[in-house]
Amino acid sequence: MVDRFETIVGGKPLSIAFGSVARQADGAAWVRYGDTVVLVTAVAAKQPREGIDFFPLTVDYQERAYAAGKIPGGFFKREGRPRDAETLASRLIDRPIRPLFPKGYRRDVQIIATVLSADMENDPDVLAIVGASAALTVSPIPFLGPIGAVRVGRVDGHYVVNPTYSQLEKSDLDVVVAGTREGVMMVEAGAREVPEEIVLEAIAVGHKALGELCRIQVQFQHAHGKPKTPFTAPPPDPALLERVGAACREPIRGLAAGFAKEERADRLAGIRERTIAPFAGEPPEVLAQVRELVDQIEREEMRRLLIQGGIRADGRPPEAIRPIRIEIGLLPRTHGSALFTRGETQALVTTTLGTSEDVQRLDSIEGEGFKRFMLHYNFPPFSVGEVRFLRGPGRREIGHGALAERALLTVLPLPEEFPYTLRIVSDILESNGSSSMATVCGASLSLMDAGVPIRAAVAGVAMGLVKEGERVAILTDILGVEDQLGDMDFKVAGTRRGITAMQMDIKIAGLTAAILGGALERARSARLSVLDQMERVLAQPRDHISPYAPRIISFKIPVDKIREVIGPGGKMIRSIIEETGVKIDISDDGTVEIASVDEAAAAKALGIVHKIIEVPEVGKIYTGKVKKITDFGAFVEILPGTDGLLHISQIAETRIVRVEDVLKEGDEVTVKVIEIDRAGKIRLSRKEVLRDQQQREKR
Repeated sequence: MVDRFETIVGGKPLSIAFGSVARQADGAAWVRYGDTVVLVTAVAAKQPREGIDFFPLTVDYQERAYAAGKIPGGFFKREGRPRDAETLASRLIDRPIRPLFPKGYRRDVQIIATVLSADMENDPDVLAIVGASAALTVSPIPFLGPIGAVRVGRVDGHYVVNPTYSQLEKSDLDVVVAGTREGVMMVEAGAREVPEEIVLEAIAVGHKALGELCRIQVQFQHAHGKPKTPFTAPPPDPALLERVGAACREPIRGLAAGFAKEERADRLAGIRERTIAPFAGEPPEVLAQVRELVDQIEREEMRRLLIQGGIRADGRPPEAIRPIRIEIGLLPRTHGSALFTRGETQALVTTTLGTSEDVQRLDSIEGEGFKRFMLHYNFPPFSVGEVRFLRGPGRREIGHGALAERALLTVLPLPEEFPYTLRIVSDILESNGSSSMATVCGASLSLMDAGVPIRAAVAGVAMGLVKEGERVAILTDILGVEDQLGDMDFKVAGTRRGITAMQMDIKIAGLTAAILGGALERARSARLSVLDQMERVLAQPRDHISPYAPRIISFKIPVDKIREVIGPGGKMIRSIIEETGVKIDISDDGTVEIASVDEAAAAKALGIVHKIIEVPEVGKIYTGKVKKITDFGAFVEILPGTDGLLHISQIAETRIVRVEDVLKEGDEVTVKVIEIDRAGKIRLSRKEVLRDQQQREKR
């Protein structure tokens, strides 16, 4: 049996079908919007995984090339490792559904979202979130959903739900909102310096729109959903809880005295060891319960102190920012560098200026493209005092880098203003909360140190939340432990004018507009404070670039002159490169880019190109080279690839018998253009140049 439920989202039908495909999965949903189709499956392991203290959820989003009628590139002609965009979509699905599994659930759950058809108008990522929720909702897997998800744009001041790609290009806002009917669970946003109140309105519009998606999932679950597997986390033994609490509760309370991260971790490890020691002879499952109870008591005490007394793990008030230290230009050979330290979080951020040859080529189901701005985030193990193998970037690194990249994208100069490819690298040297926002601050400073004319400085701050009943504590510039034990991680980046990027994840069932608005206003105040400190170090971009950066001259030539600049078989452009040592790139639209670390060499190459594209003018004087001698005159190249005839009668003021008596091949000669006929043939005169010189001398 096939069941299909349909609703209208953003003025277009969205349908979810169940029961016809992937029937051996615990749950499967076929989601269609326009001609974009996504299949999402959910499967849980038959038995729980033993010996772990986390929920083993795996989410994979994959795009099939056939969805867009394409054959993959490369030697193997099949899809390979996930692209960054697929990894980011996987994170987008994971974040809102992870908090909605029962506490203590330890079965492996795998969500696979596969894009089967792409209409080049509707982005499949939000459909994959809806599909993941739908597949879980109809499955026997315990899931506290459903959730819905939509994208919200703003075009000409009007909010658009699930805008098309073309609408997004005109939008000053791109917000993905996911949540239950009761509240928002996740927000991912990019914006063009948009005020907080507009972002808040967009989230409200998105939350209202996703309610209908939740409704149809509940409707199908009641009609055809599989019975849920009962699961309740076993409550702790009251006697064991009392014994553990008596041993560690008071010492844990003493940790709220403003200790540094390492010292606090050492003290907590000591408390844990002393608490576990009396249970040394107990079975392993009892020891595991004791460890979990110590963690539970730490969470309870940290939250209680925040709610009741506003006391944070490092002793700060809830709205305070940790001390900030900034150094710029500290790496002598990089094009731009900044070391941004906030408390125990430190980012070393560098900027490299490249040419058009350095752009990143993108190949996706949406088509090919080029990327001239890249931000790469690295999180080495020493930054948190750990030892582990160095591997390629994981999902966390890709996600943090994408967030920081989005935060800066809107303030970058246009290619016509600054024709460089830009690469930023953020190496996290220390981490105790909000390293992605430290990356944003360091990247902004690094760009300005490199002389990149960004429109405004960008700063970021991470906000946290602790909610117990109706009591709420909003935290500014959160620590790692506050992220771990709190209810929200809310990152906001922007300029003085407004927000450029935002990312919010929460661990409770939903977030009200009032709480979200309060957090946004607190984040704005903190961002302005950070910007003040950044501007005291470097208020605006440097007026020059590094001597080690390439000098790029970008200009346009007539399209019909491209062939002349390149020359037969590339002969002309190769000769310019050999003569000057520069790099030259010519686009199909006539854009010429000359790059060289040597400014004089770039200027010389520019002069050569200008001569090639120059059109001869009657009455203008040129210095050319004799290319060929004939009985009736000489052919002189006055511009690269452009010859004119210097007739024997125009070589000298007096009559000459043989051209060779005055000129030979290879001679440089100054001539005037005296005629260009309809066929484009050029007549030259040396006699008139000589006559003009004599007249000037007489004066």
